[in-house]
Amino acid sequence: MHPRRSAQDVLLCDFCETAPLQSHCKLCHINLCVICVGKHLSDSSKDHNVVPFIKHIKSTSNYPKCPKHAEKHCEMFCEKCAIPVCSTCVTSGEHEGHKFSDVLKKISSKTESLQKDLEELETRIHPRYEEMASDVQTEKAELETKYGKLTTAADQQGELLHREITAIVNKRKSDIAEMKNKHLAALNKNTDEITNRITELRQIIQDLKKILDSNDVSLTSSYKSRNSEFRTLPSKVRVTLPSFSPQKINKDQLNEMFGSLPPLSINTEHGDTMKSAEAVSSPPVKPLLDEPRITATIDTGYGRYELRSVSCLSEDQVWTRGDNKTMMLLNLQSELLTSIKTKSGNTPRDIAVTRDGDLVYTDYHDKTVNLIKNKQIQTVITLQGWIPFRQGWRPLNVCCTAANNLLVTMESDDETQSKVVRYSGSKEKQSIQFDDQGRPLYSSGYYKYLSENRNLDICVADCDARAVVVVNQSGKLRFRYTGHPSNTKQPFDPVGITTDSQSHILTADNDRIHILDQDGQFLRYILCGLEDPSGLCVDIRDNLFVAEYRTAKVKKIQYL
Repeated sequence: MHPRRSAQDVLLCDFCETAPLQSHCKLCHINLCVICVGKHLSDSSKDHNVVPFIKHIKSTSNYPKCPKHAEKHCEMFCEKCAIPVCSTCVTSGEHEGHKFSDVLKKISSKTESLQKDLEELETRIHPRYEEMASDVQTEKAELETKYGKLTTAADQQGELLHREITAIVNKRKSDIAEMKNKHLAALNKNTDEITNRITELRQIIQDLKKILDSNDVSLTSSYKSRNSEFRTLPSKVRVTLPSFSPQKINKDQLNEMFGSLPPLSINTEHGDTMKSAEAVSSPPVKPLLDEPRITATIDTGYGRYELRSVSCLSEDQVWTRGDNKTMMLLNLQSELLTSIKTKSGNTPRDIAVTRDGDLVYTDYHDKTVNLIKNKQIQTVITLQGWIPFRQGWRPLNVCCTAANNLLVTMESDDETQSKVVRYSGSKEKQSIQFDDQGRPLYSSGYYKYLSENRNLDICVADCDARAVVVVNQSGKLRFRYTGHPSNTKQPFDPVGITTDSQSHILTADNDRIHILDQDGQFLRYILCGLEDPSGLCVDIRDNLFVAEYRTAKVKKIQYL
């Protein structure tokens, strides 16, 4: 039995420790009897807030139980000891001179920190490790080809020297094979290191999710972040591939003249330390060029007035789609690298490239959004057809977000409504259709190009409304841009839209492109003699790619 309780289990005053308690001072965290309330309030050196003890008990129902004093709730958090404590713990002298804070605020702050750690691990750190592992696997896959070229060069030189240099040829091939094995061994070791770190990362992510799901105060309080440890990426093996240098044949110096093969150079570079999410949020400033310039032109092979969309796979490769069922991957030399036909045989409504480099396309007539991975088409979203008393929807344009979600503009089956829907995989996460007053954000038209800005705003080029409509991440309207005020000759017809690392918004309009800042202020036009620009995209170096509807060409433009 508790030493301060009687046989009837009566709680006693913390002040006199003899009379039953009836009140509680919320500011001093002390229980008081009727007599001691007056004494406590007479101390005018501090503020007091005395309430009936029953009311205090009800108000503390959300606080965790004290592990040392079963009848108490932990209303405070000891900053020095990093543990929740009750009023008895505080007055016991064990925490004398320590600083205290509200435990619920502390746990809330700690939980928020856990959420941020989990998000960084899942969305930034873990994907980089996976990317590194993939790069090493790719390098391993190319070993046979690269070293095969060296072997072929050695064979060709050996055939010229016939029997006199057979022994030397074999020696050089043996050296190459040994180098390849060392190269492969180094990459295998690097792979094992990265794989082990990935396994550890996955375990940490799993443990964090368990902590968050359990609501266990002890586990949450004792959690210590290891994110800084994993921001320093594993060491990356850099191997300098040797080159074969054939020489003119001289029998007196056969060994030297055959060609040298330097030893394999295997160096381990220390892994880069990833910047925290906060540091990454501020990219280096890139001023606008006074005169933007076209740096490349791609002939897509589509006919005039057929090219509709372009999406960057890399700095020198772009996906295109036109008014037929075939989507084409082209390089800057206008060479066709890959072509994919839609699964349904319909013309794709729009295309986008995911953060993993896969192609996504929408099928307006089939009511689907499809993912192309390794040339295999997988339907990830299927919209329902018309149901009595319920509106059906069709997908229009699509973009991939920084969090690897999909944003899709949609039109209702009766062509009277439009909205933007966010998907995580095939699961709908958010629908954006109306403003705070319940008015439609978007017109009912067919053309709704969209892009996510760096600040996570959702930017829609609503051609039928003659406006760029920008909402924040939660779907709240930020602004509408309806064209430069000085232009009264031509109507504003925004068709394509994209954003860059500076949070600029770029939208195509007639034969020019408007550049806006993230708050909708007009900055500059890009002209460059463009002819009906429609689809737009920006690569990782902020080069702009423009799909010209009239000429069926894609133009690469430097404007920063």
